Amino acid sequence: MPKAYCVTADAIERERERTKDNPSDYRISNILQLDELELRPVGPTDVRFRVLAVSAEHNINHAALADTVNIAALRGGKIYPGNSALGEVVETGELVTRFKPGDIVITHCNGEPDQYGYPTRIWAYDMPDSIGWYGEEAVVGDWQLIPAPLDCGLNLWEIAALPLRAPTANHLWRRAIGMWRVKVRLEQKNLANVLGFGGGVSELFLMQAAAAGHNAWFCSGNAARRAHMEKLGIRTIDQKQFNRFASKDDVKAFGKEVARLTDGTKMDIVCDMLRGPVFDAGLAAMGREAVNVSAGWQLSKVLTYDSAGASVKQITLDHTHYDTVTGANACVQLYGRVYKPTIHDEIYAFEDLPRAFDELEENTQTGIPIIRVAKEMPDSVKKLIP
Repeated sequence: MPKAYCVTADAIERERERTKDNPSDYRISNILQLDELELRPVGPTDVRFRVLAVSAEHNINHAALADTVNIAALRGGKIYPGNSALGEVVETGELVTRFKPGDIVITHCNGEPDQYGYPTRIWAYDMPDSIGWYGEEAVVGDWQLIPAPLDCGLNLWEIAALPLRAPTANHLWRRAIGMWRVKVRLEQKNLANVLGFGGGVSELFLMQAAAAGHNAWFCSGNAARRAHMEKLGIRTIDQKQFNRFASKDDVKAFGKEVARLTDGTKMDIVCDMLRGPVFDAGLAAMGREAVNVSAGWQLSKVLTYDSAGASVKQITLDHTHYDTVTGANACVQLYGRVYKPTIHDEIYAFEDLPRAFDELEENTQTGIPIIRVAKEMPDSVKKLIP
């Protein structure tokens, strides 16, 4: 049976006891456990694939920390996580025509599309009975796989960084620019000032904005990630200059700096987490008619703000989630052409996956963390391994 990492409610409870219920002292590596997994038989429309590489995603930290909900407990005491993977097809069902053994594929994590195609549940998180991809092999419906764009110009680790982040960024950008254009017509203002905070999704969001000709700024305390963005022509702001927005004075100083950088107009579009200290900084950076878009649950589920002030400034706050299946398939066209992700210096071995999540939580990585699952790679991808 293949090995796969799991999160159990019992492991979460043990970590709560060890830390006296202080989530800031939790170690993700004490909760993620390597298990053996019996995969379901391959049905007529299923695909079994061998996982080659995965990227570390924050929703696994949420599952382990149980900081939004205790999803492991809600799912019966155990989940097998993993929302983003690159793999090699090894078996297909009799009705599958899109894939064949040997094909290299990437995943998307839309678990249960609503009537408009947007997910109500996420695969390997809150979708019942879903088995994720932080394991050696997996079986999924063929609709959950996308042909990997091996000729896009990215290396294998860069491609592996994008299956979850790219559709999220693409969805955010489509919504942000669309909402802003509802309020500000092209003949009134051609180029938007666009700001993104922190991580991989914001980086891709800003790459998309810059590719469309807009003015883009990346705000991060991570020097390596800022350097990568600067090489792509995207301007940067060091969060640490403003103490990561620890106080109202820091937020106010950041707002003044943004006004200086934009000749007083401030930002038209902001991509942040709509929560925690970054939320107040994002609001301080927003000009009139601005749009703030967000994906993810990091830091908190709850936010408060001056709704009257936002109304007077015609500010739009938009909560979004993962993209449609169609959108996830379409955005691979942007791999390498628009999306050029920052990759963490170390490519983790499969046995080091728990440590990768510890370091993700500690915010010490220089880019998107990638875990190499397969020791032996197929010939079709060897040339893409740096």
